[in-house]
Amino acid sequence: MSQLCSPTVALTPKSLKRPKMQMPRDSFPTDWSPPPVEFLNKSKKVPPARRRPLEDLEMDLPDSDQKVELASLEELFWNMSGPSQQQAGTPEVSSGGSECYVNNLDYLLQEKREQALEQEWEQLLQQEHPRLESSTRDDDDREAVLTPEHRMLVEKFSVSLQVIPPVHPGETVFLPRRHPLPCFLDSSSLRPHSQLEELFLRSSLPEQLSFLHNGFLSNLYLHAADCPRPLLRWLFQLLTWPPETSSRAFGLLWDLSIDGLFRQPDEDMRLWYPSLQEVKEVFRCLGAYNPALYPHGPFQHSSRALESEASLGCWEPQDPPQEVALDIKLSYIYRFLILCFLVQPTSYTDASILGLMELLCRAGLDVGLRLLPKTDLQQLLLLLLENIQEWPGKLQPLCCALSWVSDHHHNLLTLVQFFLDATPRGRQLRSQLSLMVIARMLGQQESLPLWGEKTQLALLSQLLSLMRPSSLRQCLGSETLPSSPGQQSKASAELDHKVCYLCHSLLTLAGVVVSSQDITPDQWGELQLLCMQLDRHISTHIRESPQAMHRTKLKDLATQTYIRWQDLLAHCQPQGQYFSPWKDI
Repeated sequence: MSQLCSPTVALTPKSLKRPKMQMPRDSFPTDWSPPPVEFLNKSKKVPPARRRPLEDLEMDLPDSDQKVELASLEELFWNMSGPSQQQAGTPEVSSGGSECYVNNLDYLLQEKREQALEQEWEQLLQQEHPRLESSTRDDDDREAVLTPEHRMLVEKFSVSLQVIPPVHPGETVFLPRRHPLPCFLDSSSLRPHSQLEELFLRSSLPEQLSFLHNGFLSNLYLHAADCPRPLLRWLFQLLTWPPETSSRAFGLLWDLSIDGLFRQPDEDMRLWYPSLQEVKEVFRCLGAYNPALYPHGPFQHSSRALESEASLGCWEPQDPPQEVALDIKLSYIYRFLILCFLVQPTSYTDASILGLMELLCRAGLDVGLRLLPKTDLQQLLLLLLENIQEWPGKLQPLCCALSWVSDHHHNLLTLVQFFLDATPRGRQLRSQLSLMVIARMLGQQESLPLWGEKTQLALLSQLLSLMRPSSLRQCLGSETLPSSPGQQSKASAELDHKVCYLCHSLLTLAGVVVSSQDITPDQWGELQLLCMQLDRHISTHIRESPQAMHRTKLKDLATQTYIRWQDLLAHCQPQGQYFSPWKDI
């Protein structure tokens, strides 16, 4: 007991810690009844510790400094022991000679009151001095001002926000329309077979639309012997209306066409199909405006159309977004054209097919349709390609027409990707069109014999040497740079981004040309020459920098293309003697 109350033991750091509860050493309890609540206010009874007088402790200290230290530590000891223990006058310790004090509820409540009081003081301080936070922000702003040395350091290690976009910029093909153009049914050559049909033919446009919405047209014409073609043409025009009407028009047009096919003999199946001019009119109703196709300007409403346009909005509920609604309408048109080409493959001439493919490719590049899938369009283009009768005689005019659909290299790359690599004609068109686009972007479309006796790999080898970034910089940087140094650096950074962007698209097209080829052993040397030129003219000319992440993306593409071509070389054995391309460089 004397050791427990000695000054040495009382002044140890362990004795100043927060009191802890000690587990009793009694045996496992047999009574599982809950303990009384009074145990929280009663501490474990232990024999009181005998305190030595302060005078005896002072006699053991050698000087007065230690007396002051002992007095302060003793006061701290009694403050931490809690209010109840200060009133008792003696600290309570656990049995068994442990140095841990028994915890009590009064000490925990006092600690919680102090924390709540500190939070109240902090709130009062913020209410009385609201300018403290604003002044702190002003100090932070003043500290954010960089010195010239720090600014140079930040500019040196800053990262440019200019990157090579993964999505093409698109073309403005379809102009927005607030209301659909009225589509009138030409019933001058129709003779009604019933009173209901006569009522339908004599009704106004809103009343005829009510026939469509209520399903009366299905009862009139679905099981008829012969469906009138003006009605089919009118339903095809209604595909340009909002989805609520276009969906019903497409369903009825599809059912009438399929029902007519089943009623005809197999050897003489006839189906109404829209002509190229009617397809152009439908696209014009959707908002497409092409100065080459419509030199007189956009479509002008007639007097009858202007009178009826105001009464058309009541038939449509809240429409989806314009891009989604346009995609739905185009999907209906593509699906019906697919049905027409599947049933009657020879219904269109080769000239009409080429014009239709150019129109469809131009529509697919609309800026509002960039992020939407093109499944129906790709299937229709593949079907049109297979229905060309004079193949490959029509390959050259088709590639020449498609290569001028857009002036942006990324749009033309997306146009090449519209054609699936699923058939021999599709691969041939992808390869030849990619080669023509590369030649056009490099200004070699007229000088290079793209349709000569040379193979496409040999032509690509000549174009690949012109795709180095330094050559592209000379072609794109013909304009004079600004006079001020700050504007010159900004213009130089923008020019570098344009060069890498163009080189990225051209290199992707070059990969399409090679992947569309059936590499034979006699082409092993040409492909090896392409690999060497890719590493010599493009990969080694790209200087990566933290300030220009577009260079890193271009170098990654060059590396991936090189690895892919090397893999083709590994699976193709050279023919005859080993080919050495160094003599041709």
